[in-house]
Parts: sequence; structure tokens; C-alpha cells
Amino acid sequence: MRFSAAAVLLCAGYFLLSAAVSAHPRGEWTKLILTQHWPKTFCGMHHCQTNISFWTLHGLWPNAGSMCNSSWHFNASLIEDILPEMQKYWPDLLAPFSPEFWQYEWKKHGTCAAKAESLNSQHKYFSKALELYHKFNLTSVLMNKQIVPSEEHYKLDDIETALTSFYGVKLKIQCVHPGKGGQFQTLGQIEICVDKDFQLMDCERSGEEILSNEILPLGVESHPDLSVCDHSMPIYYPPVVSRSQRW
Repeated sequence: MRFSAAAVLLCAGYFLLSAAVSAHPRGEWTKLILTQHWPKTFCGMHHCQTNISFWTLHGLWPNAGSMCNSSWHFNASLIEDILPEMQKYWPDLLAPFSPEFWQYEWKKHGTCAAKAESLNSQHKYFSKALELYHKFNLTSVLMNKQIVPSEEHYKLDDIETALTSFYGVKLKIQCVHPGKGGQFQTLGQIEICVDKDFQLMDCERSGEEILSNEILPLGVESHPDLSVCDHSMPIYYPPVVSRSQRW
């Protein structure tokens, strides 16, 4: 019996998908995504004001699962000892000193991360995120590699090389892309990935993971204006005090 090329590809896709489902049971996460955003770019998208000159936490996201326990409510009193650090390094840029951002992150991501014993409380989850944030100090690494906020533009290859040479793994670098006719993209968000033992791993996804993610909820929010940076376009890394909005 002869099969068309399309039929062969369809069968191959089916078997890969089946393998992915077996390898990653629904709701089971295999890595954590430590996500940081550049405040100046964030506020450029959301029309807020900021004078923060370092990368701040966006979240610590399991790569599967979302809102895993709606009855497990956020309680700020349980993280009272780390609140000053949270306010500085994990601020709500739209509503400073508000706990709503953390409440959302706990409800959507923390309750799923809590399936691991090492993260099975609010204090463990938030303090681990802060620990990883400081351990993999993105602001310092970029600065030491001469990648600093500037009116000049960078090549994505240079940023990737600088980060990979330090961390030894591939990070996910996201930009705000320009409208039609735009000549540069704006650096906005960077993801650092770790396994269940909090060891660095590549953020790049394999074909198997992509198939798996089509049926498993990632639980990772994305901003419609942010996507993986384009190698063919210069990158603007906006300083806190800069020219008027350019994107």
C-alpha cells in the first residue's frame, strides 16, 4: 500500500502528540519560567510612569497548569517578612504598593507551582521567586556584558551571546515590535528557565513540547504586544530618561 507524503506527516504528528501526552500528564509541570520585564518598556505599553532602573519580576510560572486551586486564597500576612523586598523587586507598575498583582500571580501560577513540595506554600513560592531573581541577576549580567539602556541600538545576536555566555543556556528574549514601517524593536521581557531542582535549562521548546502545549494549558500569560525578538531588526533598550515614546 502506498501513502501520500501528507498522510505520513499526519501519522508522524499523531505519534509525537501521543508521546507528548504520555510524557507530560495533564497539569504536570516540568520547568519554571522566571520572567522579568524592563519597567520603561512596560510603562511605554501601558502608559504608566516609572523611574525604576533595574529589571523587575513579572512572575515565576510553571510551564503547565493554570489556576490550579481557586479555593487557596492569597494572604499577604503570610509573606509579611518579605513584603519590602516584594515591593521593590516585584512591584505592580500600574498600581504601586497594591497586592493585587501578587494575588493574581499566586492564584494563576503559584497554586500550580505548589504541586511541588519545595513550593507548597505562599511563602515558599514568593521567596523562591525572589531568591532566583537575585541569583540570576539579569540587570547585573547585562551591565557586565556592556548591554545597558541606551539611545543606541543593539543586535539581538549580541544580546543573546552575552546572556548565553554567562548563563550557559538559552533564554527567551521578547520585544515590542514596531508598526508598519518601523525600523527597530524595543526590548521588553526576558525569561530564564529552571527545572524542578531550580537548575538552569534552555527556554527553547522542542517539537515535542510544542505539540504537548497544544493540549495542556501553559498557564503563562503573554502580552499581545510582546513576542520573541526578531534577528533582522535593531533593538532599542530604552533608558529611564529617554526621548519621547518611539514605538
